[in-house]
Amino acid sequence: MIHCYKFDDKNIVLDVFSGSIHMVDEVAYEIIQMYEDHTREQIIEAVCPKFNVTEADVDECIADIEALKEAGKLFAPDKYANIAYDLKKRKWTLKALCLHVAHTCNLNCSYCFAAQGKFHGKRGLMSFETGKRAIDFLIENSGYHKNLDIDFFGGEPLMNWDVVKQLVLYGRSIEKDAGKNIRFTLTTNGVNIDDDVIEFCNQEMHNVVLSLDGRKEVNDRFRVDMKGNGSYDVIVPKFKKFVEARGDKSYYMRGTYTHFNTDFVNDIKHMADLGFKELSMEPVVTSPDSPSFLTEEDLPILMEQYEELAHEMIKRNAEGNGFTFYHYMLDLTCGPCIYKRISGCGAGTEYVAVTPWGDLYPCHQFVGDEKMKLGDIFEGFTARGKEVSDEFAQVNCYTREGCKDCWAKLYCSGGCAANAYHSGGSITDIYEYGCKLFRKRIECALAVRLSNLNEEDIYVPDSDAESVD
Repeated sequence: MIHCYKFDDKNIVLDVFSGSIHMVDEVAYEIIQMYEDHTREQIIEAVCPKFNVTEADVDECIADIEALKEAGKLFAPDKYANIAYDLKKRKWTLKALCLHVAHTCNLNCSYCFAAQGKFHGKRGLMSFETGKRAIDFLIENSGYHKNLDIDFFGGEPLMNWDVVKQLVLYGRSIEKDAGKNIRFTLTTNGVNIDDDVIEFCNQEMHNVVLSLDGRKEVNDRFRVDMKGNGSYDVIVPKFKKFVEARGDKSYYMRGTYTHFNTDFVNDIKHMADLGFKELSMEPVVTSPDSPSFLTEEDLPILMEQYEELAHEMIKRNAEGNGFTFYHYMLDLTCGPCIYKRISGCGAGTEYVAVTPWGDLYPCHQFVGDEKMKLGDIFEGFTARGKEVSDEFAQVNCYTREGCKDCWAKLYCSGGCAANAYHSGGSITDIYEYGCKLFRKRIECALAVRLSNLNEEDIYVPDSDAESVD
């Protein structure tokens, strides 16, 4: 399977199952697309007059294509279908928790999928005892995994900051004896950031996600306090101080774009201009009856925005003032292992969410849905919970019918199970709107990556094609 597309002056050919990427001229671009279902004579008849080339030129290009095919870099066979089948029978063990230390929030964002931190239930804070048991539960069920991940989530986790610190210290006190390495992360709206938070996070947190939607007028449309006051002027100075003190440790400025700011690239540029270099901007997750919901009419605008973002990143990289964008971070030489590329994030199997009361769900987007409850950290998975987990274990980019012919399936692993469930009613469905956005992001990400390559990074065969493996 191949995917061919144009980006500016680049003709890009992605070989799906080898991962090879080829930048070719117009003639090769045309011939590659005809190669599998046209004869030599048909290709010559179509290409020679169109591009004013000779039969010998066409034959040389076809020979190069066949050499690349023989080398497994073009029209490579699908060698992963059997792995996907075996993956469904694989035994899984936990490696990550989304620890909901606070089902409450000090902001009142109307687009919040978590219903202002309550997750459509009651407000509450996790006790140290419950969090301690959650960490023990993770270690007890982590099997061969050495590196474990715990994300402090909410609601707003800084509303339970003392417990967060206690839990980090508890984890540190037991990880070595357990033969584990725990990586803690924190997701926060920033309102309660102070010097203590900055110092502790920069010492203990592997990553920190900071929520900001971009320009003041955009951020303050939804990200308001209980009195309706915007949060921008409160959080931006704190984020600046936090990031400056963080040095070279990982963080993300994480924004949400909605129907009201489909020009979201302006928000990304605004955050970059504020000095933030590690950026993310996600489409809103909300119900179709919400004013924030992204419509079909928004889709062409969003596609153009992702292209504009790619151009902006290429320009700033050339100027030496670049930034990273989460969805454009691709490693063309290795990247995730094939199991991860097929099965995705591990929700419901390797990764679960824990509520303040210790209940278990496949991920944070399922919390509150009783049909998706897996059990709890005290008694473990229930019989029904094991069935739900088995359902998640069976789903990957080869078992979803909607992924069958998609060129991007080994980049998205079939997409988000929660988005599929909430849009189509089943985790085996796909969220087509999200799929369209994802495919566009991958095209743009590849273009950005290729634009940054140095000449010595590119493998050049004896043809006009340039290949990146």
